[in-house]
Amino acid sequence: MWRSLLLKGSTCLLQVGVPKLPHRTLLSSLPLRHFTPKPYFKAAPALCMLPHSLPVHLRIYRTYKKDAKSSGEFPVSPVTVTDIKNYLRSKDIHFLDGYSCLHIPSIFVDPTLRKDSFSLFVDKTTGRFLCMDTLVEGSWEDLQDCLEVMQKDEQDALSPSMLLGYPESEEEQEERDRELKEVQRIWSSSVPLTDLPEEEAHLIKTMFQITKITNATLKKFGVRLFKPTKNLVFPWFGGPNCSLKGVKLLSAQITENDKVTYKEATLPRISAYYNLFGFPLVGRKDTELVLTGSELDTLAVSQATGLPCVSLPRGVSCLPPILLPYLEQFKRVTLWLGSDIRSWESSKIFSRKLGLKRCSLVRPGEFRPSPIEALAESKNLSRIISTSIPAAHKSIVSFKQLREDVYGELLNKDQVAGVKWTRFPELNRILKGHRKGELTVFTGPTGSGKTTFISELALDLCMQGVNTLWGSFEINNVRLAKIMLTQFAMQRLEDNLEQYDYWADKFEELPLYFMTFHGQQNIKTVLDTMQHAVYLYDINHVIIDNLQFMMGQENLTVDKFAVQDHIIAAFRKFATNSSCHVTLIIHPRKEEDDRELQTASIFGSAKASQEADNVLILQEKKLVTCPGRRSLQVTKNRFDGDVGIFPLDFIKTSLTFSAPVKGKLKFKKPTKSETDALPGPDAAVKKDEVKKEKVSKTTKNKTATASETNQK
Repeated sequence: MWRSLLLKGSTCLLQVGVPKLPHRTLLSSLPLRHFTPKPYFKAAPALCMLPHSLPVHLRIYRTYKKDAKSSGEFPVSPVTVTDIKNYLRSKDIHFLDGYSCLHIPSIFVDPTLRKDSFSLFVDKTTGRFLCMDTLVEGSWEDLQDCLEVMQKDEQDALSPSMLLGYPESEEEQEERDRELKEVQRIWSSSVPLTDLPEEEAHLIKTMFQITKITNATLKKFGVRLFKPTKNLVFPWFGGPNCSLKGVKLLSAQITENDKVTYKEATLPRISAYYNLFGFPLVGRKDTELVLTGSELDTLAVSQATGLPCVSLPRGVSCLPPILLPYLEQFKRVTLWLGSDIRSWESSKIFSRKLGLKRCSLVRPGEFRPSPIEALAESKNLSRIISTSIPAAHKSIVSFKQLREDVYGELLNKDQVAGVKWTRFPELNRILKGHRKGELTVFTGPTGSGKTTFISELALDLCMQGVNTLWGSFEINNVRLAKIMLTQFAMQRLEDNLEQYDYWADKFEELPLYFMTFHGQQNIKTVLDTMQHAVYLYDINHVIIDNLQFMMGQENLTVDKFAVQDHIIAAFRKFATNSSCHVTLIIHPRKEEDDRELQTASIFGSAKASQEADNVLILQEKKLVTCPGRRSLQVTKNRFDGDVGIFPLDFIKTSLTFSAPVKGKLKFKKPTKSETDALPGPDAAVKKDEVKKEKVSKTTKNKTATASETNQK
């Protein structure tokens, strides 16, 4: 059912992608595609016409792009909920105003069977629709086309086959068949945990820390064990006939601190995996739901409380809008996504998508761990859920309402500091981490490598799961992707083309998207694209390169500094309201080459440095005989006030920056005791080398002494 997220052609948003070639790995390199099950028709047989049997004038062909890079398509002009409502009223279509969708009678079901059912859901933000009876889905433009055909031909209903997608290529069809076979192979090779011997089952439960989960619960949710890799298998059942559409494999590893860490792998790949685990067990009349961040948490909540419970397919990082229609029936949704600050932030973001009025949040804390941990500690999960707080915002709050938040930040100071960089430890020392909702201003001399540096900085975070959106107005996306791929592979792929497919497959897995704007753009268009990207892909980090390319589209009669202040204020507001980190690159004003840049060197007024949470400057000391020496200076840090500067080394072969090694490694000659301690033949060889070195030095000294005597 899941085709590309928005079907009408676009040029606003682009997900990272590469040409598709046959994949040889099992799970890590599964290509991006959206699975579409066979339609299930409840309508009269007359409506179930095959596409080729329809008259040509009644067929509606969706607009698809064959280019693999266009998998993340975007509407040219974003639709508003007011536009949707006005259009439906103009067509005399009655609708109900839901939490995140508008509900209308399905146009793909015969009126005699439709009754008073409002089973077609239209997303208020994107206009995308989904019919719950026939599983037909499409864009807002597709729905408009269908309604126009109905009105023109005076029909009461349409066949679901009216919407015809672009036919798949042979490679795509083979790829899909290969994935489905792999899903079936894994599922058929797995065994229910209840069928394992008692000792083996207990060992597996201990390894995954689910000893409190009963066999009845595991059987109810269909959890199995894939013996070859000792992975738990969570099935994805969907569609009217509840067929198997995918699986998630979960492995457990014990760290040095005796803590269990989990790793996940999905079939199909994670970007096409839309499993609300546990949803087939939810009744049509259920009005309350608990939403968790993992399958194990869902098992714990269901067993301990008996409440309907489902887990998000991608954890706390993303709530795909395509799943929102399935959550419309619930009048109350409790979000219990985990026990850390990241899950708490995601709960507040997801509650906006679901509707603040019906959402309540379980605040993480010492007495409110994750559901699976709470079950292991014999806590009362029903009581924890009953103490959840409403998600609706109020204009004024007291410290009593903030008290738990303040304590949570003090208790989880490392998580509050944000995501740590792995390639720039010195930046962690100063900024402490990358945090949502902040605005970072980055500047540096022309030609110093601002784009190259910031691309590696963003890539570092993206590799750790930070959903990233790039807005490169200065260089095109192909060149930028080439730079980032080189930084990702840490080598020149021009010299190693045989490794391109390997690194490209891995690079394609990153949650990385590009805006396809180039050159001067209007700020409103850019902000609309960013807002939709946050809604569709839960973007956490947006990079704008650079500010000056948005100033040329504004009114030329207005002072340019006033225009810049307006743009910076807009980005500041977006970062705060969307809980998204915005990195804004601004060129400096003209300075002398021998002078270092300062905060005041940023082009424009003081608005940029005032609104920014962080100010980073790429310093470059010009040298005549060799490339300039670069360093990164942090001149503003609103989080804790630490500022500083550290050197950078540019490695041209990999286009990466890294902090230089302090001091040079010096060779230390082993002592006699150390030489004697060497075991076996290595010790004898080492002794011979030491002896030869001593003899050589003695001979040189004697020769030097003899020559001096002869000269005298």
